[in-house]
Amino acid sequence: MTLRVAIIGAGPCGLAQLRAFQSARDKGAAIPELVCFEKQQDWGGMWNYTWRTGLDENGEPVHGSMYRYLWSNGPKECLEFADYTFEEHFGRPIASYPPREVLWDYIKGRVEKAGVRDYIRFNNVVRQVTFDEQTQRFTVYAHDYTHDTLTCEEFDYVINACGHFSTPKVPYFEGFEQFAGRILHAHDFREALEFKDKDLLIIGSSYSAEDIGSQCYKYGARSITSCYRTTPMGYAWPDNWEEKPLLQRLENNRAFFADGSSKHIDAVILCTGYKHHFPFLPDELSLRTDNRLWPMNLYKGVFWEPNPRLIYLGMQDQWYSFNMFDAQAWYARDVILGRIPLPSQAAMIADSQQWQARELTLETNQQMFEFQGAYIQHLVDATDYPDFDIAAVNETFLHWKHDKAENIMGYRDKSYRSLMTGTQSPPHHTPWLLALDDSMAAYLGEPVTPIKSVG
Repeated sequence: MTLRVAIIGAGPCGLAQLRAFQSARDKGAAIPELVCFEKQQDWGGMWNYTWRTGLDENGEPVHGSMYRYLWSNGPKECLEFADYTFEEHFGRPIASYPPREVLWDYIKGRVEKAGVRDYIRFNNVVRQVTFDEQTQRFTVYAHDYTHDTLTCEEFDYVINACGHFSTPKVPYFEGFEQFAGRILHAHDFREALEFKDKDLLIIGSSYSAEDIGSQCYKYGARSITSCYRTTPMGYAWPDNWEEKPLLQRLENNRAFFADGSSKHIDAVILCTGYKHHFPFLPDELSLRTDNRLWPMNLYKGVFWEPNPRLIYLGMQDQWYSFNMFDAQAWYARDVILGRIPLPSQAAMIADSQQWQARELTLETNQQMFEFQGAYIQHLVDATDYPDFDIAAVNETFLHWKHDKAENIMGYRDKSYRSLMTGTQSPPHHTPWLLALDDSMAAYLGEPVTPIKSVG
């Protein structure tokens, strides 16, 4: 009987899994029957932008957390596919920090070339997944909104590729009830121009706080205050941006901070992270973890140790992204195809504990991305995924961190060499602070005249 594999999500992780199987098929392997369930009407996951917040057109929680004017906050050279380069896709070198639409087009280009779209059921929401110990098969219940029908099918493997940046963590602070301005989580942020000429408070000190604050500065916020629980971001911010210790309370339109200071604010954006949340999975199949480099209970960071027929992709905190998803997908594929045997559960747990012990020793950013690079190399070495120079990726990460420390508002003006082709990326035609049109046409086109002042 032909194996059946369900893939939940057609974002970068799910598409990596489809590409991995397609690669094996084209090399002559017999592959399982694949069904990919995607709740949105097109592929790309987070990179498939939606203006919607809250609930989508079907009344389902909106998946996407992307916003207008989002540009890559890391060099594209660190996420380039080893089997499909930016030069191949665009026909020429492009600058190192593309906007969202450019990256979405790149992601789509690879899977369009691979011809895997027919495996995907769009507008299909997975409602429940169960596992039968006797048959050793999963049952997947889904709602097909295109035909308004419920489906119920059995599978030998389930691959959870829906990501973990969709369900926000929303803390409470005293005075939220009486605050007269806007309070929203980063998940619902869409438009920086909404905060033009406003005093903005950002709660959080990680990448979303840094980037959303930078976008709002770029599009004319009057002032930005970001507050932190433990450590400030510490960059050389513009004059109208300051960092404060954590918010204590709001009184009307005034924010009071842990250092005793206060400030007028018009709006609050909670950049407070996301939950690993899988409402379609029962407790015995559901990963519970915070955002870390080595989530426990996942052998090789992928296989659910209590039942390794359930596979999780992309559940780690991420320095690497697209190429890590590929490495995981190729490894998962080879286990399913019988090319790589899984050890006993005790051996899987012991292996995970060793990786976690290494993770707990990490102190610096460099140690963290080198740890993740070593993990990816470990997976790549076991499969036929094209090898790539992970040491060079790590070196590019180092340059990126230096560039940000040197000029947080100008680091996107830097360019790097492709680690796949060796070609030097050109500088973008317009400095990032002046590049107010984030469309692919503007990005790939000629210089544009700024339409407004900055800051």
